[in-house]
Amino acid sequence: MKESYPIYKTGIGEDSHRFLSEDLTKPCILAGVVFEDVPGLAADSDGDAVYHSICRAITSINSFPILDTVAKDLCLNQGITDSKVYLEKAFESLKNLKVVHVAISIEAKRPKIFKKTEEMRKNISSILKIDISQVGIVAHSGEGLTECGCGMGIQSTCCLTVVSF
Repeated sequence: MKESYPIYKTGIGEDSHRFLSEDLTKPCILAGVVFEDVPGLAADSDGDAVYHSICRAITSINSFPILDTVAKDLCLNQGITDSKVYLEKAFESLKNLKVVHVAISIEAKRPKIFKKTEEMRKNISSILKIDISQVGIVAHSGEGLTECGCGMGIQSTCCLTVVSF
């Protein structure tokens, strides 16, 4: 009888958006959490760079371009701009793969991410059906070396690990 070993795959995804003008009312949303002290992000959707980076990490695992196909249709043709829906669709596309860990790195001078990381982790763990202990988020300014580090937008990078048996 042939032994069966788990197969692990790791996906990497990135997303970034510029801030809109301060006088617009669109909220800034990251991992489903509203940040009140900054303007919203320029995007057709809600601009949730964290959820988008996770979607892209999933795409790098299964080659299903969720943001370029399903999310684009949901946003432009059905008016669904909530990136949580996009991430739920991306998660469904994993089929027989189980998410075991997700790590998020956010580069932004603003907003201050740290005070809301637990709520962000909770939202991500709920969608990906994993324990909150398997979701890590780190935020930094990048010492002002990029436009995001200078306060002009937000960049999120995701490393996602899945397993199949």
